[in-house]
Amino acid sequence: MDSKALQERQKQHMAKGLPKQKPITGVKQVIVVASGKGGVGKSTTAVNLALGLMINNPSKSVGLLDADVYGPSIPKLMNLKGNPELSDIRPVLTSCDPPLLSVSMSMGFLVDDVAPIVWRGLMVMSAIEKLLRQVDWGSLDYLVVDMPPGTGDVQLSISQNIPVAGAVIVSTPQDIALLDARRGAEMFKKVHVPVLGLVQNMSVFQCPNCNHQTHIFGSDGARQLADTLGVQFLGDVPLHLNIREMSDRGKPVVVSSPDSPEAEAYRKVASAVVRRLEEVNT
Repeated sequence: MDSKALQERQKQHMAKGLPKQKPITGVKQVIVVASGKGGVGKSTTAVNLALGLMINNPSKSVGLLDADVYGPSIPKLMNLKGNPELSDIRPVLTSCDPPLLSVSMSMGFLVDDVAPIVWRGLMVMSAIEKLLRQVDWGSLDYLVVDMPPGTGDVQLSISQNIPVAGAVIVSTPQDIALLDARRGAEMFKKVHVPVLGLVQNMSVFQCPNCNHQTHIFGSDGARQLADTLGVQFLGDVPLHLNIREMSDRGKPVVVSSPDSPEAEAYRKVASAVVRRLEEVNT
C-alpha cells in the first residue's frame, strides 16, 4: 500500500472515532474567539465583537457563551449579575441589565465570584456539553464563544461536537504570543474549522498627553503571521486606557464610548468577520 492510500485509510479510521457534529438548536452560526495564550485580551475582544456584530447589523440576534470554565470573565466584563433561571436542569439567561445582547451564558453565573473551579477533564466536558445543549439560546443568527486559552480539551470538544462557522484568533504583536496564536490556528485547521482571521490586540499605545505612538508589544506581528498562515488579517485594536477602564466597570467600549477610535476598531473587526463568514459560506 502506497503512502497516499495509507494516509487516506488512517484519516477514515480516525473519522470513525470522532463524535458526530450536531447543531445547537436555534443557532445559525457559531463563531469561536480563541488565543493560544492568556493575557492577550481575548475575552474583551469576544465581548466587543459580539456587541459589534449586533450594532453593525441591528436586525441580527447575537448570543455570547463564556466557555472559559476555569476563568470566566463575561459576568465582570458585561456587569451581569444574578443566577440564570433553571428549568428541568436547563440554565437559561433570558435578560440582563442593560439588555445588550439577546442572551449570554457563563460558568461565572453558576459559581461564587471567588470560588475556584477545581475540576478534572470529564467534569469540564460535561459542563461544556450542558452550556452548549441545555441553554435555551432561542433563535440566534450568531453565537460568539469565548474559548479558554490554549489548545486543550474544551477547544477540541466544541470544535468536534458542533458545527463551527469559523474561528477568530486574538494575539498581541509580541513574538511569544504569536507562537501560541499560530498553534491555535493550526489546531483549528486540523479539526477542519475555518480560521476567519487574526486580530492584533494592543497593537499600539498612544500617549493621551502628547499623542506619541509607541508599539509596546512590537509592530505588525499578527499581520505578518496572518500572511504566513495564509489567513485574513481582521484588524488592529489599540492598547487604550478606556478599554481597560470600561471593561473593569462592565461597560464595553462599543456601547459606552461608541464614537471613540477604539470602539470603531472593534466594529471594523466585526465587519471583517461577517465578510469572511460570507466568503466561507459561498
